[in-house]
Amino acid sequence: MARRLYGFQRNLSEYFLVPGTGLEPASCEAADFKSAMFTNFITPAGVTIARGREFYHWVAGAPRTPAPRIHPGVTKVPDNPLTKTITADRKPMTPTIKDVAAHAGFSIATVSRAINAPHTVNPVTLDKVRQSIEALNFRPSPLGRQLRGEHTRLIGVILPTLANPVFAECLQGIDDLASAQGYRLMLMTTQYDVDRERHAIETLREHRVEGLILTVADADTHPLLDELDRAGLLYVLMHNDTVRRPSVSVDNRLAAYDGVRRLIAHGHRRILMLAGSFAASDRARQRHLGYTEAMQQAGLTPAPALEVDFNADELAPSVLAHLTHGANRPTALFCSNDLLAMVVMRGLRRARMNIPQDMSILGFDGLAMGELLSPALASICAPNREIGRAAWQRLLARIGGARDERESVATSLTLTLPHSVREGATIAALASQMDLDKTPPTSGLAASAATAKPFA
Repeated sequence: MARRLYGFQRNLSEYFLVPGTGLEPASCEAADFKSAMFTNFITPAGVTIARGREFYHWVAGAPRTPAPRIHPGVTKVPDNPLTKTITADRKPMTPTIKDVAAHAGFSIATVSRAINAPHTVNPVTLDKVRQSIEALNFRPSPLGRQLRGEHTRLIGVILPTLANPVFAECLQGIDDLASAQGYRLMLMTTQYDVDRERHAIETLREHRVEGLILTVADADTHPLLDELDRAGLLYVLMHNDTVRRPSVSVDNRLAAYDGVRRLIAHGHRRILMLAGSFAASDRARQRHLGYTEAMQQAGLTPAPALEVDFNADELAPSVLAHLTHGANRPTALFCSNDLLAMVVMRGLRRARMNIPQDMSILGFDGLAMGELLSPALASICAPNREIGRAAWQRLLARIGGARDERESVATSLTLTLPHSVREGATIAALASQMDLDKTPPTSGLAASAATAKPFA
């Protein structure tokens, strides 16, 4: 039988290879594979060490110079070493913060400050610590910092979807600055679902994020945002047009008003707004208010918005029939986002309608891909990437304590960026007004309320 030693020995070079009887196959198979202890077999060929289902064999004659981290003479034999052998050098042990401190010649506390709060460390000391980190290839453990309650430099981002490039552009704006400043992003999407918003916020809080950047269904009445306020977790909203919460957005109501005025200026009087669910988007509600205001100011009768599925790739047949049939069908459509406008354009083409001759279309977002369409999409443009960058800057300022979290002045919480209206080929002057409603066309924005007709 082979001699067996039980115990834990880090440095294999401390074993002396002594002659003995050969290691019997039965002895190897009889090893306790579930044991957390090392079982050491000393044989004429060398030392075999078993731990769990892994075997390490040190070849006889290998250098026995102390090597505390790397043992080049070790052969790794997975599973059953009697039938299958794979040779690989043992990997070096992972360096710890203690190793960095010893290498740099400073205390562990100093190294910890250099990693987590570099602005508090002397530049010369900081440089030496960073050199040691690089030399040892040390990687701080995010989980360890989270468990110790230290700064995680982890920021949560919650977006409705990445299928809409609007939010992808915002995320890129955040990442432009966050990565350069040593922060990591943790992303979750909600598909415009309030329950998923709750799950996302709770999940990110469990991961001890230092702050949140998010877009929610309803910023003014969202109970989870009230909970965040009470808990003191810092956040900034994107695209949510609110004066009650820290936010970065355009003025959705004014932007929609400006866009619909452009349609009216082209002679359109029957303008219909298409939007996703109002319950899932306070932005859509604000944009409908702008649409209503523009119509009423021009003496026209606004129609209720036509709500459709945000995520649908096709218009429902009933919706398409509503847009293309009937004496009072709309002559222009205001879509609450560019992706919806693109879906509408495809549906109208399949219904053999020409754009803009038979129907003018205005989107909202200003996606660059809209200009690649034929005809190019007219759109109300929001600076989406800049919204993301501004949201990051405001959150970082709040994390740094630049602003009192209980500040009562509402206007200081919100940042409104400018919008623009991109003229595109999907809008044209109404050429067949006489044929559509048998009345003379109105002039400009001063349409007469007496001639305005509501439409279904």
